[in-house]
Amino acid sequence: MRADIVKLTHLMTAPLLSADLSSSEWRELIALAREENLLGKLGAILASHEHIPKGNPARHLVGALMLSRRQRQSVTWEAHKIDQALAELDVPVVLLKGAAYALGNFASADGRLFGDVDILVPREHIARVEMQLRVHGWNSLKLDAYDQRYYRQWMHEIPPMMHVHRGTVIDVHHTILPLTARYRPDPARIFSEASRLDGFRCLRIPSPEDLVIHSCCHLVHEGEVDNILRDIHDIARLLETCFSSHDAQMKLAQAAIHHDLQEPTSLALLLVQQYFNRPEIAPTLDALEAHKWQSSHVRLVNRYRRAIGPDLDSTPSWGKGLARQLIYIRGHSLRMPLAMLLRHLVRKAWMQWRDKEPIRTAEN
Repeated sequence: MRADIVKLTHLMTAPLLSADLSSSEWRELIALAREENLLGKLGAILASHEHIPKGNPARHLVGALMLSRRQRQSVTWEAHKIDQALAELDVPVVLLKGAAYALGNFASADGRLFGDVDILVPREHIARVEMQLRVHGWNSLKLDAYDQRYYRQWMHEIPPMMHVHRGTVIDVHHTILPLTARYRPDPARIFSEASRLDGFRCLRIPSPEDLVIHSCCHLVHEGEVDNILRDIHDIARLLETCFSSHDAQMKLAQAAIHHDLQEPTSLALLLVQQYFNRPEIAPTLDALEAHKWQSSHVRLVNRYRRAIGPDLDSTPSWGKGLARQLIYIRGHSLRMPLAMLLRHLVRKAWMQWRDKEPIRTAEN
């Protein structure tokens, strides 16, 4: 693991170390934290321990923390708008990922930057939900016929929708993994275990164990590494605040087993252990029988270690680039069968090449 990554993750788990950092070390860490979308989270941790440094580092840390708080307010406002749009349907609407962290007041939201709002609704009501959102100003972003079929026939969500006035984007899911994925989680459990949000008519928050499991799935199946250190820290904070007891860890393991997601959950927890020093999750790993995948997970953790982190120069090293490509391919291979994946990637590559072709005009 790179020394600068080690220094940053150690600082986020032991903020008292900030007192010994030089100005040059702060410059390096702030640049790295910004690149990894962890600057606001670092600011939140240091502020909670009253260890925000003075001078120039404070300007960057406090600025990132203030931006996170403004975005959190925006997510809350958007949640109210979604609740107003969908309440009359009498359909459970479960917030996912960042919106769930923010509205549920989980520690993972502290200092986090927020993007799209993700919701989960029962599959049998997906058409009614989409129509109601359209009535209230959201329109589909994917108008290409292939993309529409790709989402609606194979994926776990409909095409993203953007509000015509606010420009906010909502992702409407009916389960947490594609229908073509190797694993088949049970969305009914997420609905049954979700809790209602005070002040909202239809919005709910997943149970802490379902939040962790969904975050683990997202981490492993997306195949992208740009925000992966932030996502690993999200899980670390959930574990730290919600799963410190043995009973809570057993409940997490039982939920992962129910969803048939022991393998991706185990891998994600090993990454958390690797980067944010959470040895207390050992009982969870034992209950998940993580030893079944030990050899493959050791290789995968080493691959993530090579892939994580910004490039030190303008182009990534050969080893780093290969590691990222292998993570991308594995993630997508978990999302759909190989033959379907190859057809999809060839089709998307052809469409990108076609769209880049210059427009030819007739010459007289």
